[in-house]
Parts: sequence; C-alpha cells; structure tokens
Amino acid sequence: MAAVVTGADTLRALHRPGDPVVLANAWDAASARAVQAAGFPAVATSSAAVALSLGYADGEATPVDEMLDAVARIVRAVDVPVTADLERGYGLPPAQFVERVLATGAVGCNLEDSDPRTKRLVDVDRQADFLAAVRAAAGPDLVVNARVDAYLRGVADPLATARDRARRFRAAGADCAYPILATAEPDIAVLAADGPVNVLFIPATPALPALAALGVARVSFGDGIHEALAADHARMLAAIVAGASPYGG
Repeated sequence: MAAVVTGADTLRALHRPGDPVVLANAWDAASARAVQAAGFPAVATSSAAVALSLGYADGEATPVDEMLDAVARIVRAVDVPVTADLERGYGLPPAQFVERVLATGAVGCNLEDSDPRTKRLVDVDRQADFLAAVRAAAGPDLVVNARVDAYLRGVADPLATARDRARRFRAAGADCAYPILATAEPDIAVLAADGPVNVLFIPATPALPALAALGVARVSFGDGIHEALAADHARMLAAIVAGASPYGG
C-alpha cells in the first residue's frame, strides 16, 4: 500500500496551477510506454480510446472487468503514475470501485457527472455524495479528477453550472475539476480561479503557455491522439487498396 500512496502523492504534486501537468492519453501498453519514453511524468488513459481498442463503444459499453484489466496492463508497462478514465464508475458501489481501481495499480481516476446512457447531468447532490464516498473509501490513495459535463451537455449557462459543480465536487473531496470542452479563455480563467482544473486540449483550446498563464493545473488530450492515429491508419489503408504507397511519394 505504501507504493500506492507514494504514487498518488507524486501524481497529486504534479497538479500545479500555472504550471500544469500535461497528460498525453494512452490506451494500451505500447502507447503508454511511448508516452513515458517521450518524457511525460505520468500516464492517463482515455476511456473512449481504450474502449475502441477493445472493440467496444465509449459510454460504459466496455465490461468493467475488461476495462480494469486494460488499466492494469498499462500500469505494469510503465514506471510512472497512471490515472485511469473510468467514466461514471461502471455502476460499482464506491468502496468496491476504489478497491478494484487500487488493485490495478492506478493512483488516479476520472469520474464524470453525466449519465453516459441518457446524456444528462446527474443531480449535483447525488454526484457530490458519490465523490465523497469515493474519497472516504480511498483516503489519499487516489487522485480524483471530477469531470464536469456542463459544456458537453449544452446547458443554458455552462460557465455558471460548471463553476457551481466544480466547487461542490472539490468540496466533496475531488483533487481537481475537469470542465470538459471549456475552451474560452475567460471561462477557463474564472474556473481556474476557484481551484485546480483540468482542461481538455482540442483544436479550439488555447495554446499550452496560455493555459498555464490562466492558472490551469492539468491538461489532457482525451481520445484526440488515438483519433488522429486512427485517421492516419485509415489513410494508409486506403492508399494500399488504391495500389499506392502508404508512405507517400
């Protein structure tokens, strides 16, 4: 257990507002090793990319045993802390969820606040209670990144909703709030002023130095790297079918 606590402390210490930890999300052992070899201090998984690599759709369609086995393989493949994107927890009770996550060797997790089936935000009190129960079960052994889906789900006032939910979730024990798809600099600045935030890097996101200047504590890429590689793979396959070189020229 001491090693787990050390890993969680190491990951938690990387969350420095104004000097964010940058996480290039992985989906299997090979991609995780590539992330470590490139010099990243930690590895984050992408639930969507892991699901696709296992033959499932995103949105908790992956059986929990398969998802956790994939996380465990990633942990075994690297020597840096691993944080796992685990959607809404796959319906596991908080204590069982924590026990099974820690058994993989992961020292962090993402937990989102909308239902992957209905695409609606979960009641904020219910989600805060869930996060508090996860924190109570985990103690300091997990770095909890609480995803906030206000921008993703198109609520009327996403900034106000995200700010309220992020505050509630950090008060419940989350280490960091993750207002996914918040890309406007003024919004990010407001959200970061309240406490540690994770920003998803997509084409519309401000550059990394700008995110640091806004006080962001964590930047991740979700399934973006996997999507880009999949598009390149499809292009190469199409070239082969057409009788051309997949390498160009």
